[in-house]
Amino acid sequence: MPTISQRGVQMPSSPIRKLVPFAEAAKKRGVKVYHLNIGQPDIETPKPVLDAVRHSDFKILEYSHSAGNESYRRKLVEYYGRFNVSLNHQQIIVTTGGSEAIVFAFMACLDPGDEVIVPEPFYANYNGFAVEAEVKIKTITANIETGFALPAMEAFEAAITPRTRAILICNPNNPTGYLYSKEEMEVLKQLCLKHNLFLFSDEAYREFCYAGAHFSAMNLEGMDDNVILMDTISKRYSACGGRIGAFVTKNQVVLDAAMKFAQARLSPPSFAQIAGEAAVDLPLDYFDGIKAEYQSRRDVLVEGLNKIPGVFCPNPGGAFYAMASLPIDDSDKFCQWMLESFEYEKQTVMMSPATGFYATPGLGKQEVRLAYVLNRDDIRHAIVCLEKALEVYPGRTRQ
Repeated sequence: MPTISQRGVQMPSSPIRKLVPFAEAAKKRGVKVYHLNIGQPDIETPKPVLDAVRHSDFKILEYSHSAGNESYRRKLVEYYGRFNVSLNHQQIIVTTGGSEAIVFAFMACLDPGDEVIVPEPFYANYNGFAVEAEVKIKTITANIETGFALPAMEAFEAAITPRTRAILICNPNNPTGYLYSKEEMEVLKQLCLKHNLFLFSDEAYREFCYAGAHFSAMNLEGMDDNVILMDTISKRYSACGGRIGAFVTKNQVVLDAAMKFAQARLSPPSFAQIAGEAAVDLPLDYFDGIKAEYQSRRDVLVEGLNKIPGVFCPNPGGAFYAMASLPIDDSDKFCQWMLESFEYEKQTVMMSPATGFYATPGLGKQEVRLAYVLNRDDIRHAIVCLEKALEVYPGRTRQ
């Protein structure tokens, strides 16, 4: 029988989705599962965005430009201008989700065997994108005790080798919710200029900042040739299924290279571009209520977790994720046990084991990621379930 490729062997499974069969089995037993495991917002997709697709009128569903519809790219110029990011539409390539933007960045800027430095814990799918592009992720560890603040410049410099080509951050961060400050972004600027590195900045959660303002990598002066912004409408407008993102840079050589990859996949999805274009025209106060809702959910979750004996959860500054340390022996075992062997009043909780967000073996075994994408009452019920579970979990390690 023919064998599959080594790339296929090395491609990691999603650590976020691997517990789905256990959740489905729990539901079949009549157990209510509180899904705090994945960043799927329960906020409704804005009606004007959906209506733009419903009311679209054309006779042929044709290819768009490989860089995306010019009308949408011009709208994105308007959108980024609201954040003091000055662009022209030719500096934007519309992508099939933020995922494709990250792959384009890896493929256009790094050769096989080159290295990209990423603070861990990090978005688990970066591993898969690296395998696709045959590049290596090198990590430096951020610690829960500091709320996952950016590691010191010395830690970055210690990780740099002759094969290092880029630093990758997610700001605000998935999975930690940490919001990088302007001062921390300036540290990254110094590193990139000193060592001639690209700065890949994943800014999918830009609007959801609760502890200060978001500072985009695109606002770093003197970094036009170094910065590649990766973006998406998925979380911003609760449109995860739209699969529309953006690859943004002022580096023309990088743009030209990325366009070749864009041409190879022909064009991004047409209907979702219509949705994305309509989203830019939402009222400027659209995010005020949504941001306040997520912040209130965050407060309920973090306060509730920190009241449980042995649990510690730093207060995230953005996104809609929190990382918590629990008094457990192994987060993979615990999260599976919660679905397979535990229920409280016919309820249980699905979380993501933090091991999937670390590259360093052994890290994350006492940590979980929770996405506060459910309403406050559901979050309160989930916290009660978690507290009851920790009281009886066989692998509890401390009080």
